[in-house]
Amino acid sequence: MQERIAAALEGRAADVELVEVRDEAEAARWGMTGSPTILFDGVDPFTPEGAAPSVSCRLYREADGTVSGAPSVAALREALAGATLPRPAMPGGCCDADALDVVGRGGRGRRAPAERGLRAVHQAVLRHFAASGAAPEPAVLEPVAAEAGRTAREVLDELAAEDFLTLDEQGRIRAAYPFSAVPTRHRVRIEGGTEVWSMCAIDALGIAPMLGRNVVISSTDPVTREALTVAVQGKAMIWEPKNAVVFVGQRPGGGPAATTCCDALNFFTSDASARTWAKEHPQVPGRVIDQGQALDVAQQTFGPLLAP
Repeated sequence: MQERIAAALEGRAADVELVEVRDEAEAARWGMTGSPTILFDGVDPFTPEGAAPSVSCRLYREADGTVSGAPSVAALREALAGATLPRPAMPGGCCDADALDVVGRGGRGRRAPAERGLRAVHQAVLRHFAASGAAPEPAVLEPVAAEAGRTAREVLDELAAEDFLTLDEQGRIRAAYPFSAVPTRHRVRIEGGTEVWSMCAIDALGIAPMLGRNVVISSTDPVTREALTVAVQGKAMIWEPKNAVVFVGQRPGGGPAATTCCDALNFFTSDASARTWAKEHPQVPGRVIDQGQALDVAQQTFGPLLAP
């Protein structure tokens, strides 16, 4: 529940209090109708009509009929929609914070929940990409999923539904942020020799902090078609050209990051080139960020993904 709340908040500030309920009297006082119960400003948006206070386990039924021990991230986001929570403050204090929400969700959300084998399978996918440069076949993931009593297909479908990765029509992994199984504008050479495609500029920058290894990124400016490289060596970066920047944008309408923003997060050889692209694509709101800001976002987003 706590992990999903963090993902649903998307970096917004909120006071979260964890309360232990010991008996029926406390359950009645707090309005707990089973554990876990979540209250937004004292109100439980998930309690069915007529539910009685109870010290018991609680299950949450999703729209597709599946049940879980906590509300889904999507359900929590919907419940939070009416709450007066401030949007996250992004670098530079710009008001278009939504341009980064899908990418990093305020640094939360790209790390899959630990339950139901989600994190174990997700991490196995990321490690396979990093070691081989390609996506694993579902069969490779069966032993990992089996440890949670599930099949790889079940876990992959759930990871795709929550936008931790994307699948093609045959159910094979097409992308697992920050990696892409198909060619993109951004090629990343990982220390040790493996080369991978990344989904966008921020994803490319996130590979080094996620793996704890040096990388060299090769990309092209969408406007000038000039080559651009970024060498990430620990906390140091070498950009060529030196005045290169990153544009972060997001197409309106919602949906997975692969379709709403990955093609709108690119490296540019200069601020002028990035602003030219923005002017040519008025339907994609966003902004230009500098090299340090781009790496900060990448570290915040992808740094925790492979942590135990």
